[in-house]
Amino acid sequence: MTGHVAALYRHPIKGFTPERLNQAMLSVGQPFPCDRLWAVENGPSGFNPQAPAFIPKQKFAVLMAIAHVAKARTAYDETTGVLRAVAQGQPDFQGSMADEAGRAGFATWLTALLGDEVRGELRVIEAPGHRFMDHPLGHVSIINLASLRDLEQKIGRPLDPLRFRANLYVEGWEPWAEMAWAGRELMLGFARAKVFKPIIRCAATHVDPETAERDMDVVKALFDNYGHMFCGIYMHVTDGGQITVGDACTAPQMEPAR
Repeated sequence: MTGHVAALYRHPIKGFTPERLNQAMLSVGQPFPCDRLWAVENGPSGFNPQAPAFIPKQKFAVLMAIAHVAKARTAYDETTGVLRAVAQGQPDFQGSMADEAGRAGFATWLTALLGDEVRGELRVIEAPGHRFMDHPLGHVSIINLASLRDLEQKIGRPLDPLRFRANLYVEGWEPWAEMAWAGRELMLGFARAKVFKPIIRCAATHVDPETAERDMDVVKALFDNYGHMFCGIYMHVTDGGQITVGDACTAPQMEPAR
């Protein structure tokens, strides 16, 4: 069962706009390039940039807690380090993520956008080499689009795949086949990766990424229809290589039945 890469996305700021890519270079033991480099504290999180460690997403301005985060449309220029942000009713923002003034400027802009939903001072945080993942070992995430279509059929309404904020979206696999792949290896373009674990979904998936409205309970729909709250898988890259939209994604070689 061979699939192919239908889309690639990075999320430079945790919780904010997915940015579509044509290709990416995957490196051994590393997260997806330019993914979750920054997070926005919603009040003090306890994060120490001198000793960076995993912090639960509830400490940040993310869709799980604040649906209106989706009103911000952000775009990061990796070459210049400049972030641009727009939102209806707000002046456009532009600033460098490489300096404190630029990061503080984005936090100020975002505070005006989110208003009463902010529970504390917003602050953009980072640390060299650290990523703000939902799981400390959730390096690269994949959504099987056939699994989403199966869920769509069961709930009788469309689901924007971007609700699930994955790095790779794959076509060509059987629905939910990926749930049995933990510990198995597969090819992603010219890279090789091992399946770590299924992804437990949260209330971030309840938010429509276009309207910024919390319009459905995806977690309940998963549990009601499948008896679990999983959708997607985390991967660990074991051999680095380039991955491009359209590349093959081979399913793991399954052991024969005994």
